[in-house]
Amino acid sequence: MAALVLGLTGCKQQGGGGDAAGDIVIGEVAALTGGTATFGTSSNAGTKMAVAEINMAGGLLGKQVRLVTEDDQSKQGEAGTVAKKLISRDKVVAMLGEVASGRSLEMGPICQKAGVPMISPASTNAKVTEAGDYVFRVCFIDPFQGTVMGKFAISRGWKKVAILIDTKQDYSVGLSQYFKEYFAKNGGTITGEQSYGSGDKDFKAQLTAIKAGEPDAIFASGYYNETGLIASQARELGITVPLLGGDGWDSPSLVEVAGSAIEGSFFSNHFSNEDTSPKIQEFVKKFQSVYGKVPDAMAALAYDSGMILADAIKRAGTTEGKALRDAIAATKDFDGITGKITLDEKRNANKSAVVLTIKNGKFSYVETVAP
Repeated sequence: MAALVLGLTGCKQQGGGGDAAGDIVIGEVAALTGGTATFGTSSNAGTKMAVAEINMAGGLLGKQVRLVTEDDQSKQGEAGTVAKKLISRDKVVAMLGEVASGRSLEMGPICQKAGVPMISPASTNAKVTEAGDYVFRVCFIDPFQGTVMGKFAISRGWKKVAILIDTKQDYSVGLSQYFKEYFAKNGGTITGEQSYGSGDKDFKAQLTAIKAGEPDAIFASGYYNETGLIASQARELGITVPLLGGDGWDSPSLVEVAGSAIEGSFFSNHFSNEDTSPKIQEFVKKFQSVYGKVPDAMAALAYDSGMILADAIKRAGTTEGKALRDAIAATKDFDGITGKITLDEKRNANKSAVVLTIKNGKFSYVETVAP
């Protein structure tokens, strides 16, 4: 397994590879470098593990699967460019990725126009699958995730919450909206909203304004890189209340940057490697044996996206675009690592979320919230 998975490293192909070798060629777009690189490296690891297992089991339709991965460098604009390359140059039959919603929003219309099915492992913005009927995802969406954290805040007795939004990320904007709607409709008060942009380093002005409102918690809906700095600066300013967030926090870099400042905060996620399910623990063990670390949710979701695609190809009996699209759309009760996955009429996954807390520098399971 390790040899096969690691053999897929650096699997970007040059030239018009297509399926000349008789392989089934699948494309993947991931942020392997840049600001959200831990998302991309994790999802790439999960995808490679799925492809290795598929090939070990004999491949698909009598052929081996060849994964062609492109790095979008965490840049807006680049995901669309490399998606076009994978379709025109490599003749991929399907596309896996991206994790970040903004970059999936770029890729969706391109895959739709080309008739190439696309499965995002972790883009939760509700607009992603609105690109058309060739665009799918295996994760829950932000209306659910925002509601989960709104319910959680209320269950903890927090009556007042401030919101901090990354206005450059569709993910953060949408997640904040749904949290705010649920929290406000159910007796909570939003003490204030502050904004920043991805890549910012200084958040003290926003946090000073938030502190004046005396909130019980702060909903910081951005990605892990800025959230770590926000947590550290909040504590420097004497803000002691917990931070709340979504799956965009899921990276070891969060704790590396924030240290003890992020302790006692909470976020929603798709998966917990502490789950005692034999299926999950087997996956964790296999992942550790190959990569020397426990998998995060991005790795688990990417693994599920690869396995769902493989299942659809088997059921379709072909890699022809329309037939494959219809087979993916018919996915029902797929027993994934991140839960039972059924795709609804809008090509979204209907599944539970988990709430995690940061305890002793690790992500610890708190509870599961059903749809």
